[in-house]
Amino acid sequence: MSGIIQFANKVFQPLIDLGAAPMMFIVLTLLAICMKVKFTKALEGGLKLAIALTAIGKVIDLLTGNFSPALEAFVKSTGIELSITDLGWAPLATIAWGSIYTLYFLFVLIIVNIVMLLLNKTDTLDVDIFNVWHPAFSGLIIMYYSNNNLFLATAFVVLLGVLKLINSDLMKPTFNNLLNMPDTNPTTTTHLNYMINPIIMLFDKIIDKLFPFLDKYDFDAAKLNQKIGFWGSKFAIGAYLGVFVGVLGHQDITTIFTLAFIGAACLELFSVIGSWFIAAVEPLSQGITNFLSSKFKGRKFNIGIDWPFVAGRPEMWAVANILAPILLILSLILPGNKILPLGGIIAMGITPALLIVTRGKMIRMIIIGILELPIFLWAGTAIAPFVTDLAKNVGAFPATLSSNTLISHSTCEGPIEKFLAIIIGKFGSNMNLSNALLLIGTLAIYLLLFVWYAKEMKKRNKQYATKDLENKKYA
Repeated sequence: MSGIIQFANKVFQPLIDLGAAPMMFIVLTLLAICMKVKFTKALEGGLKLAIALTAIGKVIDLLTGNFSPALEAFVKSTGIELSITDLGWAPLATIAWGSIYTLYFLFVLIIVNIVMLLLNKTDTLDVDIFNVWHPAFSGLIIMYYSNNNLFLATAFVVLLGVLKLINSDLMKPTFNNLLNMPDTNPTTTTHLNYMINPIIMLFDKIIDKLFPFLDKYDFDAAKLNQKIGFWGSKFAIGAYLGVFVGVLGHQDITTIFTLAFIGAACLELFSVIGSWFIAAVEPLSQGITNFLSSKFKGRKFNIGIDWPFVAGRPEMWAVANILAPILLILSLILPGNKILPLGGIIAMGITPALLIVTRGKMIRMIIIGILELPIFLWAGTAIAPFVTDLAKNVGAFPATLSSNTLISHSTCEGPIEKFLAIIIGKFGSNMNLSNALLLIGTLAIYLLLFVWYAKEMKKRNKQYATKDLENKKYA
Protein backbone atom coordinates (compact mmCIF):
# COMPACT_ATOMS: atom_id res chain seq x y z
CA MET A 1 0.00 0.00 0.00
CA SER A 2 2.85 2.38 0.78
CA GLY A 3 4.26 1.72 -2.70
CA ILE A 4 0.94 2.77 -4.28
CA ILE A 5 0.95 5.96 -2.22
CA GLN A 6 4.50 6.80 -3.27
CA PHE A 7 3.66 6.13 -6.93
CA ALA A 8 0.59 8.38 -6.76
CA ASN A 9 2.69 11.13 -5.19
CA LYS A 10 5.33 10.95 -7.93
CA VAL A 11 2.73 11.03 -10.71
CA PHE A 12 0.36 13.70 -9.43
CA GLN A 13 2.31 15.90 -7.02
CA PRO A 14 3.88 18.18 -9.68
CA LEU A 15 0.46 18.70 -11.25
CA ILE A 16 -1.30 19.35 -7.93
CA ASP A 17 1.38 21.83 -6.88
CA LEU A 18 0.41 24.07 -9.78
CA GLY A 19 -2.99 24.81 -8.21
CA ALA A 20 -6.57 24.20 -9.38
CA ALA A 21 -6.70 26.51 -12.42
CA PRO A 22 -3.34 25.57 -14.02
CA MET A 23 -4.00 21.91 -13.28
CA MET A 24 -7.42 21.91 -14.95
CA PHE A 25 -6.04 23.96 -17.86
CA ILE A 26 -3.46 21.24 -18.54
CA VAL A 27 -5.89 18.36 -17.97
CA LEU A 28 -8.65 19.72 -20.21
CA THR A 29 -6.26 20.79 -22.98
CA LEU A 30 -4.45 17.44 -23.05
CA LEU A 31 -7.72 15.51 -23.00
CA ALA A 32 -8.99 17.52 -25.97
CA ILE A 33 -5.74 16.93 -27.88
CA CYS A 34 -5.98 13.20 -27.10
CA MET A 35 -9.48 13.32 -28.60
CA LYS A 36 -7.89 14.77 -31.78
CA VAL A 37 -9.27 18.28 -31.27
CA LYS A 38 -7.41 20.98 -33.17
CA PHE A 39 -4.64 22.37 -30.95
CA THR A 40 -5.93 25.96 -30.95
CA LYS A 41 -9.45 24.81 -30.04
CA ALA A 42 -8.13 22.54 -27.29
CA LEU A 43 -6.05 25.42 -25.93
CA GLU A 44 -9.05 27.75 -26.07
CA GLY A 45 -11.18 25.36 -24.02
CA GLY A 46 -8.44 24.86 -21.42
CA LEU A 47 -7.88 28.60 -21.08
CA LYS A 48 -11.59 29.32 -20.67
CA LEU A 49 -11.89 26.73 -17.91
CA ALA A 50 -8.80 28.07 -16.10
CA ILE A 51 -10.09 31.65 -16.39
CA ALA A 52 -13.54 30.61 -15.14
CA LEU A 53 -12.08 28.72 -12.17
CA THR A 54 -9.83 31.63 -11.27
CA ALA A 55 -12.63 34.16 -11.64
CA ILE A 56 -15.21 32.23 -9.63
CA GLY A 57 -12.73 31.74 -6.78
CA LYS A 58 -11.78 35.42 -6.72
CA VAL A 59 -15.40 36.55 -6.78
CA ILE A 60 -16.29 34.25 -3.88
CA ASP A 61 -13.22 35.52 -1.99
CA LEU A 62 -14.31 39.10 -2.69
CA LEU A 63 -17.79 38.41 -1.38
CA THR A 64 -16.88 36.47 1.76
CA GLY A 65 -13.76 38.52 2.54
CA ASN A 66 -15.66 41.79 2.63
CA PHE A 67 -18.73 40.45 4.43
CA SER A 68 -16.82 38.60 7.17
CA PRO A 69 -15.66 41.68 9.18
CA ALA A 70 -19.23 42.99 9.40
CA LEU A 71 -20.48 39.60 10.56
CA GLU A 72 -17.67 39.37 13.14
CA ALA A 73 -18.66 42.80 14.43
CA PHE A 74 -22.25 41.61 14.78
CA VAL A 75 -21.21 38.60 16.87
CA LYS A 76 -18.98 40.72 19.10
CA SER A 77 -21.84 43.15 19.72
CA THR A 78 -24.10 40.30 20.84
CA GLY A 79 -21.51 38.86 23.25
CA ILE A 80 -22.06 35.33 21.95
CA GLU A 81 -19.03 33.01 22.06
CA LEU A 82 -18.56 30.63 19.16
CA SER A 83 -15.12 29.10 19.54
CA ILE A 84 -14.51 27.53 16.10
CA THR A 85 -13.19 29.77 13.30
CA ASP A 86 -14.79 29.26 9.89
CA LEU A 87 -12.06 29.46 7.23
CA GLY A 88 -14.18 28.69 4.18
CA TRP A 89 -13.46 26.10 1.50
CA ALA A 90 -10.15 27.32 0.06
CA PRO A 91 -8.00 26.87 3.20
CA LEU A 92 -9.56 23.45 3.79
CA ALA A 93 -8.69 22.41 0.25
CA THR A 94 -5.11 23.52 0.87
CA ILE A 95 -5.02 21.53 4.11
CA ALA A 96 -6.42 18.42 2.42
CA TRP A 97 -3.96 18.60 -0.48
CA GLY A 98 -1.17 18.95 2.07
CA SER A 99 -1.61 15.29 2.99
CA ILE A 100 0.18 12.66 0.90
CA TYR A 101 -2.87 10.41 1.26
CA THR A 102 -5.01 12.79 -0.81
CA LEU A 103 -2.85 11.97 -3.83
CA TYR A 104 -3.26 8.28 -3.07
CA PHE A 105 -7.06 8.71 -2.96
CA LEU A 106 -6.89 10.56 -6.28
CA PHE A 107 -5.08 7.57 -7.81
CA VAL A 108 -7.72 5.21 -6.40
CA LEU A 109 -10.62 7.30 -7.76
CA ILE A 110 -9.08 7.45 -11.23
CA ILE A 111 -8.94 3.64 -11.24
CA VAL A 112 -12.58 3.50 -10.06
CA ASN A 113 -13.64 5.82 -12.90
CA ILE A 114 -11.79 3.80 -15.56
CA VAL A 115 -13.20 0.50 -14.32
CA MET A 116 -16.77 1.85 -14.23
CA LEU A 117 -16.43 3.24 -17.76
CA LEU A 118 -15.13 -0.09 -19.08
CA LEU A 119 -17.88 -2.01 -17.31
CA ASN A 120 -20.48 0.43 -18.66
CA LYS A 121 -21.58 1.37 -15.11
CA THR A 122 -21.18 5.09 -15.79
CA ASP A 123 -21.08 7.40 -18.79
CA THR A 124 -19.06 10.08 -16.99
CA LEU A 125 -15.36 10.77 -17.36
CA ASP A 126 -14.41 12.79 -14.27
CA VAL A 127 -11.81 15.46 -15.08
CA ASP A 128 -12.43 17.52 -11.93
CA ILE A 129 -9.19 16.36 -10.33
CA PHE A 130 -8.90 19.27 -7.90
CA ASN A 131 -12.16 18.51 -6.09
CA VAL A 132 -11.02 14.99 -5.31
CA TRP A 133 -10.06 16.63 -2.03
CA HIS A 134 -13.70 16.35 -0.90
CA PRO A 135 -13.98 12.54 -0.84
CA ALA A 136 -10.31 12.38 0.20
CA PHE A 137 -11.22 14.57 3.17
CA SER A 138 -13.70 11.90 4.32
CA GLY A 139 -10.96 9.29 3.97
CA LEU A 140 -8.61 11.41 6.05
CA ILE A 141 -11.29 11.76 8.74
CA ILE A 142 -11.54 7.96 8.94
CA MET A 143 -7.78 7.67 9.30
CA TYR A 144 -7.77 10.33 12.04
CA TYR A 145 -10.36 8.51 14.15
CA SER A 146 -9.24 4.94 13.36
CA ASN A 147 -5.51 5.28 14.05
CA ASN A 148 -4.62 5.28 10.33
CA ASN A 149 -6.79 2.41 9.11
CA LEU A 150 -6.11 2.89 5.40
CA PHE A 151 -8.26 -0.08 4.37
CA LEU A 152 -11.46 1.39 5.84
CA ALA A 153 -10.60 4.83 4.47
CA THR A 154 -9.98 3.46 0.98
CA ALA A 155 -13.19 1.40 1.02
CA PHE A 156 -15.29 4.45 1.89
CA VAL A 157 -13.57 6.67 -0.69
CA VAL A 158 -14.22 3.99 -3.34
CA LEU A 159 -17.88 3.88 -2.31
CA LEU A 160 -18.14 7.68 -2.62
CA GLY A 161 -16.42 7.55 -6.00
CA VAL A 162 -18.92 5.01 -7.32
CA LEU A 163 -21.95 6.90 -5.99
CA LYS A 164 -20.70 10.25 -7.29
CA LEU A 165 -20.30 8.88 -10.82
CA ILE A 166 -23.76 7.28 -10.76
CA ASN A 167 -25.19 10.55 -9.48
CA SER A 168 -23.51 12.57 -12.24
CA ASP A 169 -25.28 10.43 -14.84
CA LEU A 170 -28.60 10.74 -13.02
CA MET A 171 -28.37 14.55 -12.93
CA LYS A 172 -27.33 15.07 -16.56
CA PRO A 173 -30.86 15.44 -18.06
CA THR A 174 -31.73 17.98 -15.36
CA PHE A 175 -28.61 20.00 -16.17
CA ASN A 176 -29.64 19.95 -19.83
CA ASN A 177 -33.13 21.14 -18.97
CA LEU A 178 -32.16 23.91 -16.53
CA LEU A 179 -29.32 25.30 -18.65
CA ASN A 180 -30.87 24.72 -22.09
CA MET A 181 -27.90 22.57 -23.07
CA PRO A 182 -28.21 20.36 -26.14
CA ASP A 183 -27.91 16.62 -25.67
CA THR A 184 -24.58 16.76 -27.48
CA ASN A 185 -23.05 18.87 -24.70
CA PRO A 186 -21.47 16.40 -22.24
CA THR A 187 -21.20 18.77 -19.26
CA THR A 188 -22.02 17.30 -15.86
CA THR A 189 -20.34 17.21 -12.45
CA THR A 190 -19.23 14.69 -9.84
CA HIS A 191 -18.88 17.30 -7.10
CA LEU A 192 -19.56 16.00 -3.59
CA ASN A 193 -22.04 18.79 -2.81
CA TYR A 194 -24.62 16.93 -4.94
CA MET A 195 -24.41 13.87 -2.71
CA ILE A 196 -26.88 15.57 -0.38
CA ASN A 197 -29.46 15.28 -3.18
CA PRO A 198 -31.22 12.29 -1.55
CA ILE A 199 -31.90 14.30 1.64
CA ILE A 200 -33.20 17.22 -0.41
CA MET A 201 -35.42 14.94 -2.48
CA LEU A 202 -36.86 13.43 0.70
CA PHE A 203 -37.90 16.91 1.86
CA ASP A 204 -39.11 17.72 -1.65
CA LYS A 205 -41.39 14.67 -1.70
CA ILE A 206 -42.79 15.63 1.71
CA ILE A 207 -43.69 19.03 0.29
CA ASP A 208 -45.31 17.24 -2.69
CA LYS A 209 -47.51 15.27 -0.31
CA LEU A 210 -48.31 17.83 2.40
CA PHE A 211 -47.77 21.30 0.97
CA PRO A 212 -48.18 21.19 -2.82
CA PHE A 213 -50.02 24.53 -2.76
CA LEU A 214 -46.68 26.27 -2.12
CA ASP A 215 -45.86 25.97 -5.80
CA LYS A 216 -48.75 28.32 -6.63
CA TYR A 217 -46.81 31.13 -4.97
CA ASP A 218 -43.45 30.18 -6.39
CA PHE A 219 -41.28 32.51 -8.42
CA ASP A 220 -37.82 32.54 -9.87
CA ALA A 221 -35.37 35.38 -10.13
CA ALA A 222 -35.66 35.60 -13.92
CA LYS A 223 -39.46 35.91 -13.92
CA LEU A 224 -39.32 38.29 -10.99
CA ASN A 225 -36.90 40.43 -12.92
CA GLN A 226 -39.28 40.55 -15.89
CA LYS A 227 -42.24 41.58 -13.73
CA ILE A 228 -40.71 44.19 -11.45
CA GLY A 229 -37.58 45.25 -13.27
CA PHE A 230 -34.31 45.74 -11.46
CA TRP A 231 -35.89 45.22 -8.00
CA GLY A 232 -35.74 41.48 -8.59
CA SER A 233 -32.51 41.37 -10.57
CA LYS A 234 -29.37 39.60 -9.49
CA PHE A 235 -27.47 42.80 -8.75
CA ALA A 236 -30.40 44.25 -6.76
CA ILE A 237 -30.59 41.08 -4.63
CA GLY A 238 -26.85 41.32 -4.03
CA ALA A 239 -27.21 44.95 -2.97
CA TYR A 240 -29.99 44.04 -0.51
CA LEU A 241 -27.76 41.46 1.14
CA GLY A 242 -24.88 43.94 1.41
CA VAL A 243 -27.08 46.51 3.12
CA PHE A 244 -28.51 43.88 5.48
CA VAL A 245 -25.10 42.58 6.52
CA GLY A 246 -23.73 46.10 6.94
CA VAL A 247 -26.62 47.21 9.16
CA LEU A 248 -26.45 43.95 11.14
CA GLY A 249 -22.74 44.54 11.80
CA HIS A 250 -23.22 48.21 12.84
CA GLN A 251 -21.03 49.41 9.98
CA ASP A 252 -20.72 53.04 8.93
CA ILE A 253 -22.59 54.35 5.90
CA THR A 254 -19.53 54.15 3.64
CA THR A 255 -18.97 50.47 4.46
CA ILE A 256 -22.66 49.69 3.97
CA PHE A 257 -22.54 51.23 0.49
CA THR A 258 -19.37 49.27 -0.26
CA LEU A 259 -20.93 45.97 0.83
CA ALA A 260 -24.02 46.68 -1.27
CA PHE A 261 -21.97 47.37 -4.38
CA ILE A 262 -19.75 44.32 -3.82
CA GLY A 263 -22.78 42.08 -3.35
CA ALA A 264 -24.38 43.44 -6.52
CA ALA A 265 -21.20 43.08 -8.58
CA CYS A 266 -20.54 39.53 -7.39
CA LEU A 267 -24.00 38.23 -8.28
CA GLU A 268 -23.74 39.66 -11.78
CA LEU A 269 -20.25 38.22 -12.24
CA PHE A 270 -21.35 34.78 -11.12
CA SER A 271 -23.79 34.62 -14.03
CA VAL A 272 -21.20 35.71 -16.59
CA ILE A 273 -18.52 33.35 -15.30
CA GLY A 274 -20.95 30.42 -15.20
CA SER A 275 -21.42 30.57 -18.96
CA TRP A 276 -17.66 30.13 -19.45
CA PHE A 277 -17.66 26.70 -17.83
CA ILE A 278 -20.07 25.40 -20.45
CA ALA A 279 -18.17 27.05 -23.31
CA ALA A 280 -14.88 25.65 -22.00
CA VAL A 281 -15.84 22.01 -22.59
CA GLU A 282 -17.35 22.50 -26.03
CA PRO A 283 -14.13 21.67 -27.96
CA LEU A 284 -13.54 18.61 -25.78
CA SER A 285 -17.18 17.54 -26.11
CA GLN A 286 -16.98 17.55 -29.89
CA GLY A 287 -13.70 15.64 -29.80
CA ILE A 288 -15.09 13.03 -27.42
CA THR A 289 -18.24 12.68 -29.51
CA ASN A 290 -16.20 12.00 -32.63
CA PHE A 291 -13.71 9.69 -30.90
CA LEU A 292 -16.16 7.60 -28.91
CA SER A 293 -18.67 7.31 -31.72
CA SER A 294 -16.00 5.44 -33.66
CA LYS A 295 -14.89 3.30 -30.69
CA PHE A 296 -18.20 2.75 -28.88
CA LYS A 297 -20.95 3.00 -31.44
CA GLY A 298 -24.22 4.27 -29.97
CA ARG A 299 -22.77 5.17 -26.57
CA LYS A 300 -22.74 8.73 -25.23
CA PHE A 301 -20.23 10.01 -22.69
CA ASN A 302 -20.33 12.88 -20.20
CA ILE A 303 -17.54 15.04 -18.82
CA GLY A 304 -17.54 15.73 -15.07
CA ILE A 305 -16.23 19.22 -14.23
CA ASP A 306 -16.58 21.54 -11.23
CA TRP A 307 -20.07 22.67 -10.14
CA PRO A 308 -19.94 26.40 -11.17
CA PHE A 309 -21.19 25.75 -14.69
CA VAL A 310 -24.66 26.11 -13.10
CA ALA A 311 -23.73 29.53 -11.70
CA GLY A 312 -25.74 31.28 -14.39
CA ARG A 313 -29.02 30.29 -12.73
CA PRO A 314 -30.10 33.31 -10.64
CA GLU A 315 -32.17 31.20 -8.20
CA MET A 316 -29.03 29.68 -6.77
CA TRP A 317 -27.56 33.03 -5.74
CA ALA A 318 -30.85 34.51 -4.63
CA VAL A 319 -31.41 31.58 -2.27
CA ALA A 320 -27.79 31.70 -1.08
CA ASN A 321 -28.29 35.33 -0.12
CA ILE A 322 -31.55 34.57 1.66
CA LEU A 323 -29.96 31.67 3.56
CA ALA A 324 -26.89 33.72 4.60
CA PRO A 325 -28.54 35.78 7.38
CA ILE A 326 -30.63 32.76 8.43
CA LEU A 327 -27.45 30.69 8.71
CA LEU A 328 -25.86 33.38 10.87
CA ILE A 329 -28.85 33.69 13.20
CA LEU A 330 -29.23 29.90 13.41
CA SER A 331 -25.58 29.50 14.38
CA LEU A 332 -26.24 31.69 17.43
CA ILE A 333 -29.12 29.59 18.78
CA LEU A 334 -28.55 26.05 17.47
CA PRO A 335 -27.77 23.60 20.31
CA GLY A 336 -24.47 21.82 19.77
CA ASN A 337 -23.11 24.35 17.28
CA LYS A 338 -19.74 25.95 18.02
CA ILE A 339 -18.89 27.49 14.64
CA LEU A 340 -19.54 31.05 13.45
CA PRO A 341 -20.26 31.06 9.69
CA LEU A 342 -17.87 33.55 8.15
CA GLY A 343 -15.85 31.95 5.35
CA GLY A 344 -18.85 29.79 4.48
CA ILE A 345 -21.55 32.42 4.92
CA ILE A 346 -22.45 32.32 1.22
CA ALA A 347 -23.62 28.72 1.30
CA MET A 348 -22.30 27.36 -1.99
CA GLY A 349 -22.05 23.89 -0.50
CA ILE A 350 -25.85 23.90 -0.25
CA THR A 351 -27.60 25.79 -3.04
CA PRO A 352 -26.36 23.96 -6.19
CA ALA A 353 -27.95 20.73 -5.01
CA LEU A 354 -31.14 22.55 -4.03
CA LEU A 355 -31.36 23.96 -7.56
CA ILE A 356 -31.03 20.54 -9.20
CA VAL A 357 -33.48 18.58 -7.04
CA THR A 358 -36.22 21.23 -6.90
CA ARG A 359 -35.52 22.36 -10.48
CA GLY A 360 -35.33 26.00 -9.47
CA LYS A 361 -38.50 26.26 -7.36
CA MET A 362 -37.33 29.00 -5.03
CA ILE A 363 -39.82 28.54 -2.20
CA ARG A 364 -38.87 24.89 -1.96
CA MET A 365 -35.18 25.77 -2.18
CA ILE A 366 -35.50 28.22 0.71
CA ILE A 367 -37.55 25.91 2.96
CA ILE A 368 -35.40 22.84 2.37
CA GLY A 369 -32.24 24.94 2.65
CA ILE A 370 -33.29 26.16 6.09
CA LEU A 371 -34.01 22.59 7.18
CA GLU A 372 -30.56 21.51 5.98
CA LEU A 373 -28.53 24.27 7.63
CA PRO A 374 -28.23 22.53 11.04
CA ILE A 375 -26.68 19.47 9.36
CA PHE A 376 -23.88 21.62 7.94
CA LEU A 377 -23.27 23.51 11.17
CA TRP A 378 -23.14 20.32 13.23
CA ALA A 379 -20.81 18.70 10.69
CA GLY A 380 -18.53 21.75 10.74
CA THR A 381 -18.44 21.57 14.52
CA ALA A 382 -17.82 17.80 14.58
CA ILE A 383 -14.81 17.84 12.22
CA ALA A 384 -13.09 20.86 13.84
CA PRO A 385 -10.63 18.82 15.99
CA PHE A 386 -9.60 16.79 12.95
CA VAL A 387 -9.24 19.84 10.67
CA THR A 388 -7.17 21.67 13.28
CA ASP A 389 -4.87 18.70 13.87
CA LEU A 390 -4.39 18.02 10.14
CA ALA A 391 -3.66 21.72 9.44
CA LYS A 392 -0.92 21.72 12.06
CA ASN A 393 0.55 18.45 10.76
CA VAL A 394 0.82 19.70 7.17
CA GLY A 395 1.97 23.19 8.16
CA ALA A 396 -1.19 24.94 6.96
CA PHE A 397 -2.56 26.29 10.25
CA PRO A 398 -3.25 30.06 9.91
CA ALA A 399 -0.41 32.04 11.48
CA THR A 400 -2.82 34.81 12.52
CA LEU A 401 -4.78 32.50 14.84
CA SER A 402 -3.94 31.36 18.34
CA SER A 403 -2.57 27.81 18.48
CA ASN A 404 -5.47 26.86 20.76
CA THR A 405 -8.10 27.93 18.20
CA LEU A 406 -10.16 25.26 16.46
CA ILE A 407 -10.74 25.74 12.72
CA SER A 408 -13.33 24.31 10.33
CA HIS A 409 -15.83 25.22 7.57
CA SER A 410 -19.49 25.94 8.30
CA THR A 411 -20.96 24.90 4.94
CA CYS A 412 -18.44 22.30 3.78
CA GLU A 413 -19.75 19.96 1.11
CA GLY A 414 -20.68 16.41 2.10
CA PRO A 415 -21.80 16.86 5.74
CA ILE A 416 -23.52 13.45 5.80
CA GLU A 417 -20.38 11.81 4.45
CA LYS A 418 -18.31 13.48 7.18
CA PHE A 419 -20.56 12.12 9.91
CA LEU A 420 -20.33 8.67 8.30
CA ALA A 421 -16.53 9.00 8.16
CA ILE A 422 -16.41 9.76 11.89
CA ILE A 423 -18.59 6.70 12.64
CA ILE A 424 -16.43 4.47 10.42
CA GLY A 425 -13.26 5.85 12.00
CA LYS A 426 -14.47 5.22 15.51
CA PHE A 427 -15.44 1.68 14.52
CA GLY A 428 -11.93 1.19 13.13
CA SER A 429 -10.36 2.17 16.44
CA ASN A 430 -12.78 0.17 18.60
CA MET A 431 -14.59 -2.68 16.83
CA ASN A 432 -17.11 -3.40 19.55
CA LEU A 433 -20.74 -4.42 19.00
CA SER A 434 -22.27 -0.99 19.60
CA ASN A 435 -19.92 0.71 17.10
CA ALA A 436 -20.55 -2.07 14.57
CA LEU A 437 -24.34 -1.75 14.88
CA LEU A 438 -24.14 2.03 14.58
CA LEU A 439 -21.99 1.72 11.45
CA ILE A 440 -24.22 -0.90 9.82
CA GLY A 441 -27.39 1.05 10.61
CA THR A 442 -26.19 4.43 9.37
CA LEU A 443 -24.54 3.02 6.25
CA ALA A 444 -27.69 1.03 5.41
CA ILE A 445 -29.88 4.14 5.72
CA TYR A 446 -27.41 6.13 3.61
CA LEU A 447 -27.37 3.55 0.80
CA LEU A 448 -31.10 2.84 0.85
CA LEU A 449 -31.85 6.55 0.63
CA PHE A 450 -29.51 6.85 -2.37
CA VAL A 451 -31.17 3.86 -4.07
CA TRP A 452 -34.60 5.45 -3.59
CA TYR A 453 -33.29 8.79 -4.88
CA ALA A 454 -31.82 7.08 -7.95
CA LYS A 455 -35.20 5.52 -8.78
CA GLU A 456 -36.91 8.91 -8.48
CA MET A 457 -34.32 10.53 -10.73
CA LYS A 458 -34.76 7.78 -13.33
CA LYS A 459 -38.50 8.50 -13.35
CA ARG A 460 -37.76 12.17 -13.91
CA ASN A 461 -35.30 11.38 -16.68
CA LYS A 462 -37.91 9.25 -18.48
CA GLN A 463 -40.23 12.27 -18.41
CA TYR A 464 -37.49 14.41 -19.94
CA ALA A 465 -36.94 11.81 -22.65
CA THR A 466 -40.67 11.65 -23.44
CA LYS A 467 -40.92 15.42 -23.71
CA ASP A 468 -37.88 15.51 -25.99
CA LEU A 469 -39.52 12.95 -28.28
CA GLU A 470 -42.75 14.97 -28.35
CA ASN A 471 -40.85 18.16 -29.13
CA LYS A 472 -39.03 16.46 -32.02
CA LYS A 473 -42.28 14.98 -33.29
CA TYR A 474 -44.02 18.34 -33.53
CA ALA A 475 -40.99 20.43 -34.48
